[in-house]
Amino acid sequence: MRKESEAILLRIFIGESDKFEGKLLYKYLIELFRKEGLAGATVLRGIAGFGKSSHFHTTSILRLSTDLPIVIEVADKKENIEKIKPKLDKVIEQGLITEEKVKIVLYEGNKRE
Repeated sequence: MRKESEAILLRIFIGESDKFEGKLLYKYLIELFRKEGLAGATVLRGIAGFGKSSHFHTTSILRLSTDLPIVIEVADKKENIEKIKPKLDKVIEQGLITEEKVKIVLYEGNKRE
C-alpha cells in the first residue's frame, strides 16, 4: 500500500568528533529524536568534505581525518520538527542545519491478517 504526505526534512551537518555532555553528538541526537517520537532519522558518514573553515576532511590514507563529516537526516510532520528545533539550539554549538519541504511516499506492503 502506498501513502503520500507532506513533511519537513532537516539535514544536520556536524563533525564526527563533535560531542555534547561527553557523548558523540550524532549518537546523542539520534537518541533524542527517538525519545521525542520522531518518525525516523539516519546518520550518514561522509568520505570527504570541508566546512566554514575550509579545512579538508577525508578518509584518504595519506591524509586520514579523525573528524569526518556527518549528516543526520530527519523527516517528520512540520509540527514535530518545530517542536524539536529549540532543543537543537541547546545542543549544537557549530554546524549547519538545512530545512526543506518534502513529499513522503511510504510503501507499507500488504498487511497480512
